[in-house]
Amino acid sequence: MGMAAVHFGQTDVSVDMVVSGAVKARSLTETKIAGIRAVTGRLRILALNAMIEANQAGDHGRGFAVVAQEVRAISAEVEALSGDFSTELIREIARLEETARRMATAAQGRRLIDLALNAVELIDRNLYERSCDVRWWATDSAMIDALARPGSETAAFAAHRLGVILDAYTVYLDLWLCDPSGQIVASGRPGRFPVAGQSAAGRPWFTAARALADGNDYAVADISAEPLLGGAHVATYAAGVREGGDPRGRLIGILGIQFDWAPQARAIVEGVRLTEDERARSRVLLVDADRRVIAASDGQGVLRDRIDLPAGQEAGSLFAPDGTLVAFHHTPGYETYRGLGWYGVIQQRP
Repeated sequence: MGMAAVHFGQTDVSVDMVVSGAVKARSLTETKIAGIRAVTGRLRILALNAMIEANQAGDHGRGFAVVAQEVRAISAEVEALSGDFSTELIREIARLEETARRMATAAQGRRLIDLALNAVELIDRNLYERSCDVRWWATDSAMIDALARPGSETAAFAAHRLGVILDAYTVYLDLWLCDPSGQIVASGRPGRFPVAGQSAAGRPWFTAARALADGNDYAVADISAEPLLGGAHVATYAAGVREGGDPRGRLIGILGIQFDWAPQARAIVEGVRLTEDERARSRVLLVDADRRVIAASDGQGVLRDRIDLPAGQEAGSLFAPDGTLVAFHHTPGYETYRGLGWYGVIQQRP
């Protein structure tokens, strides 16, 4: 990805040089043509004065009159040629300038598409690890015991174990162990989030996890504000806890892990490789499958705004009515993580 970004940056510089050269050529052409017209104007005045003098000289000035008339005709031809040359050359220079500007716009569009892809790829690589975490921790013996042998002692040990995991993995807000009805049996941060005894049964991730075929699968919900975590924005991954830790064993509960979305996503969108000039007039976004903004480099409109993108198009760039260049790329997924249909999007003002 880095190589492509550098390549497009170099292309932009060379195209800018072409545009600058075309502008200078047009200015130089106009200056030189103006100089030619000034000279031909002086020639016409001299020819006119010569004809007047020749007429006053009578028969002795007839030969000089012929020469003056010829000079006048030649100056008229030169002016006509310079006019045609000016019109044609300036038209061709304008075409070159427009072509170069289109090339610059296309190159910048490709570069921003590449950066948008880079953003959504980075977050999906991160979330791929979350899908692995939840399936691994769902086989922990402390989780299995707390659900197979319900009681305060097994629940306390499961909470302790979840706390140990949280100490090692700082990207999570909390980890919830739920029984089959959705009641939270144990959590990793009971002091900060006293969620034990609360129900997660209505959460989309819980419903999806209960329907999983075996322990090799996982469920994930769209980014949401979680009331039991103080309204924090989370990406929740869930997997079934199964009897005996056997992937095909009977489902005895659900483990849900609450990924601390806001700071992780902000690091992605703020870390996109833009120049200082671009950064001041650009907005980097992550957008979900419903085109809802789930992360923004300016922090505005998260979980509220929606972005209008062409349906069925994997990647592209377009201009908004106000002249803003919008580049986007759909997630390609990462390894076994197919992604959730998200997009990386960059909006860049002129």
